[in-house]
Amino acid sequence: MIQILCVIAMLAASVTAAATGAQAAVPNRWGFAVVDVTSGVPDINHQAGSWAPGFNVTVTPGGVGQTIVRFPQIAITGGVVHVTAISQNAYWCQVQNWGPSGSDLMVAVQCYRYGGAPVFTPYSIVFEQSTGTLPAPQAFGYVRHNGAGVADQFNSVGGVNTAVPGGVGVWTVTLPGLGSASAAGNLQVTAVNPSQPARCKVGSWSPGGGSQMLQVRCHNATNAPLNTGWTLTYQRERAITGAAIPPKNFAYTFDTNPANPGPYAPTPAGLNYNSQGATNTIQSAGTGLRLVTFPKVGLLQDQVQVTAFGPGPEFCNLQSLWNTNAGNAIVRNVACYDAATRVDRLSFVTYTSAF
Repeated sequence: MIQILCVIAMLAASVTAAATGAQAAVPNRWGFAVVDVTSGVPDINHQAGSWAPGFNVTVTPGGVGQTIVRFPQIAITGGVVHVTAISQNAYWCQVQNWGPSGSDLMVAVQCYRYGGAPVFTPYSIVFEQSTGTLPAPQAFGYVRHNGAGVADQFNSVGGVNTAVPGGVGVWTVTLPGLGSASAAGNLQVTAVNPSQPARCKVGSWSPGGGSQMLQVRCHNATNAPLNTGWTLTYQRERAITGAAIPPKNFAYTFDTNPANPGPYAPTPAGLNYNSQGATNTIQSAGTGLRLVTFPKVGLLQDQVQVTAFGPGPEFCNLQSLWNTNAGNAIVRNVACYDAATRVDRLSFVTYTSAF
């Protein structure tokens, strides 16, 4: 346990030392995995990254509910990490910190059950760091907030993203230049806290022609607002893995009407993007459970992330590992909770293959 705490301290020091935009001269790096073990190599069907062939993601156990993920050969400071718990229960996972260790990138992840008891559960994790610009209508941006201010950010038109604190556990985020005439794209938010339970979500979203404006809301182990660190990513016609050359197979959707039994396709179309031109659909699988189908893009190795939307303390996870079969990716199911009770709530879902 002492060794793990030292690792977290090292990662914290690495992030603190990183200046916003300090990675302007280095190539983009990314990696993802499904962590289904507490030690060793996790599922090889759901891990990939910008490292050379012959390397694997590995996992080291820490305290109860804590794992250290090692992404090989992509050591860097900065970027953002997102995690989503995979569980039949009201569990979530959060990032504690991340940073370089030799040639590798190490990420400390902690998972909890509602109420704050630490617990191990499988989870999906993605890291990415971006540079460069994109032509409209494509857009990509992220913010890493350390609880006191923006620690790192990227904007694919070169703008400077900002995060202005409101009340406890509330921030207004502006992504200048990434606006759209109508609602388009997808958002993912993850809590970052090394010392206490925290979970974060998108509280509101105001797409506009000049910028994307949104609200991040965070809560503690129960439902109280909490000031904490967090990461946020906005994607539009790009994969969640960043602004580098994208894979050919990715999709995202925003379940804007969770009361709709479906299957239905969210509108406007910009919220329900599929890189192969197919139509993503959502349907009910029971109260608080949503089955999402991403046709024609399903190809191993792949990754899914989920984020809840709305002003309350509700949160979402993945009820089970998604299925990738015959070119389709089927998420069965997105599960949303108010405390430990499943409820129908709006949610963002994003999928990417490595190819």
